[in-house]
Amino acid sequence: MPRIARGIGDGLTYHVLNRGNGRQQVFHKEHDYRAFIELMGEAKDRYPVKIFAYCLMPNHFHLVLQPTHGDDLSKWMQWLMTSHIRRYHGHYGTCGHVWQGRYKSFVIQNDSHFLTVLRYVENNPVRAGLVTAAKDWAWSSHRARISRLQDIEPPNRRSQNSSLQINEPRSQQSRPQIKTQINRSQNNQGLFGHNRVHSGKTHHILFLDELPFALPDDWADQVTKPLKNQELEKLRQSIERQAPFGDAEWQMKIAKEFGLESTIRPRGRPRKDMRAAYEKQL
Repeated sequence: MPRIARGIGDGLTYHVLNRGNGRQQVFHKEHDYRAFIELMGEAKDRYPVKIFAYCLMPNHFHLVLQPTHGDDLSKWMQWLMTSHIRRYHGHYGTCGHVWQGRYKSFVIQNDSHFLTVLRYVENNPVRAGLVTAAKDWAWSSHRARISRLQDIEPPNRRSQNSSLQINEPRSQQSRPQIKTQINRSQNNQGLFGHNRVHSGKTHHILFLDELPFALPDDWADQVTKPLKNQELEKLRQSIERQAPFGDAEWQMKIAKEFGLESTIRPRGRPRKDMRAAYEKQL
């Protein structure tokens, strides 16, 4: 099967994600999360890519990024993934695949669709049953963002950790078990040892970029609330097919401009009338 085109363009916003190989766990303890966040900051120093949001989960991650130049996104991600894999194997004495392969990405329209993606990303731990409120998950932009405005303790030694076995099948990792283990405190060092701390605030608070527009005053409440089924289904289709996420007119425009028509084309053999209508839109 041919690879899906990236739809790379200057100044576009992307939702980027990847999962552990075979959905295996990648982040096992507190400093594994810290190490990856540290690498994100180093990647940002190397390539002009804005970080709008992120969420690290035990076996996957979500990022919302905006490269200044389109090809900076692939350079940023390649450096991040290669550096993480090399140091992961060095720390754990392993070899082989850590991530499932090529990361997924799709373009986001900078309007209400952007806020929908942010809610999806920052609500991930709540949706997975790991915490009851997004602010309680230490390894996301939501925690970092609101701690600028509120007196919330940043992630430190008391933060979430995971002691699940690296090769344990996903089916054996029940949600209550994961939640219990992640909330245990471990003082083991991760891939790089301790991260830099600035006046009690961890490094990752500092590299979040200003969003394209202001968030609603009740953003913390909005993030914790689940997305509507229609929003969630549309977003998951974009994740699965790496299709542009926005309104129909914008989506069609972006698909045509970057050769992404296959990502929005209905699957299966369409009826002649439907196919004609689709081709007329293009």
